[in-house]
Amino acid sequence: MSSTTVSAAPVAAPAAGAKAPPKLFGIDSRFVAPIFITFILLVGQLTYGILESYAMTALAIVTAVALELVLGRLLAGRWPHLASAYISGISVGILTRSPYAWPFALCSAISIASKYVLRVRDRHIWNPSNFGISVMLLLAPWAYSTLSVQWGNNIWPMLVIWVLGAVITYHVGRIHITATYVVSFFALSYVRSLVTGHSYWAEAAPITGPMYQLFIFFMITDPKTTVRSSRRAQAFVGFLVALAEMFLRLAENVHAPYYALFIVGPTANLIEIAWEKRRARAQATAVQGMATAGFHSR
Repeated sequence: MSSTTVSAAPVAAPAAGAKAPPKLFGIDSRFVAPIFITFILLVGQLTYGILESYAMTALAIVTAVALELVLGRLLAGRWPHLASAYISGISVGILTRSPYAWPFALCSAISIASKYVLRVRDRHIWNPSNFGISVMLLLAPWAYSTLSVQWGNNIWPMLVIWVLGAVITYHVGRIHITATYVVSFFALSYVRSLVTGHSYWAEAAPITGPMYQLFIFFMITDPKTTVRSSRRAQAFVGFLVALAEMFLRLAENVHAPYYALFIVGPTANLIEIAWEKRRARAQATAVQGMATAGFHSR
């Protein structure tokens, strides 16, 4: 999971005289998301004990950071900023459920490697931790599962996290994605309740869980893996993720949000990349045609 505020790709150190990174609450924005996700971990652990273990979470973080350093240096030729790797590692540590240690390390490794290996026109098209988690769920369901607890009846932890998350996503210009997804989720929960016969609140309840706080504030808002064309397009993709999740939930897929983003996110990115390539080709052809016409008119 890459940060709402941190680029998922390697980030070079700012050159001398470069503009200082923007700040939020007086803190460098690159560090706000890591602090926020650590806060989610602490609240969830102290309130409901959401971690499989501290040691396994640490293993996921160390694996992500170490591999980011190695791949960043070898493949990008520079030392990357590690905030993004920390977010991916801690996300995997929070979300992973397994009696073994290796799924924590492997999921983190897959997540970080995907940023460097699965690239199209110099863009990685999957959110790293979403990719790692989805791959592990598909390939090793016998050894790997994900966090499914909710905040229970204690609404205050969720409200504090939502307020802070909203402030942070607004600061980095991604609040429209989170808001669109959340509104869509609640609206489509009503549709699901009509189809399944379950109560509305039973269908809407999952969004109150710690897992969804990571999903709505980090995964679907990742700047490096969301479409770039317009805010409207980004919001539309957020709606499509919620819509795909609805159909997966109706099919009784318990990992619906991960798979929905796994399918919709890269599909939207590939469509945008193809469209940009086509537009660039059309512009080049038009410029070449104007140049040729100008030459013949002399």
